[in-house]
Amino acid sequence: MIAIYPGSFDPITLGHLDVISRGSKLFERVIVAVLQNPSKSPLFTMQERIDLIRQSITHLSNVEVDCFDGLTVNYAQLRGASVIIRGLRVLSDFEKELQMAHTNKTLFEEIETVFLATSTEYGFLSSSVVKEIARFGGSVDHLVPKHVAIDIYKKCYTKIHPEQTPIVKNPTPKSS
Repeated sequence: MIAIYPGSFDPITLGHLDVISRGSKLFERVIVAVLQNPSKSPLFTMQERIDLIRQSITHLSNVEVDCFDGLTVNYAQLRGASVIIRGLRVLSDFEKELQMAHTNKTLFEEIETVFLATSTEYGFLSSSVVKEIARFGGSVDHLVPKHVAIDIYKKCYTKIHPEQTPIVKNPTPKSS
């Protein structure tokens, strides 16, 4: 069974990687589908996000990365996926995601949405939180993979403090 995990992933976080890793154990193949969202101003280009994700999932042989624009259900049909994976952090995520799951079902009856509750340590984490911390010069080492933190510092931190760049101390993400 093929599942897609859609999102903007700007940037990919340890919370995203937790969901991807757990999803890879549930499904034969997982496609991380990077969405081109015209209503957002991304920190990273589409290609940069794809590259950062690919570097983050090298240990997961049944996971691939692709990009798309348009409706998620259309992309799922195109790729032969029957499941959409969504991570849930808090109750408000559930309300929004349940509405989207019902909407997707009206567009493509064969699609199922599987909700994975985030691991406790990532319940607060979002790409927006990472970007906000970085824009104000804070450390994101504990929120994203090491190579992602380095790229974030190059884009954000050096604009605030060009004379110094934080030392990345991020351990590799735990494997589930």
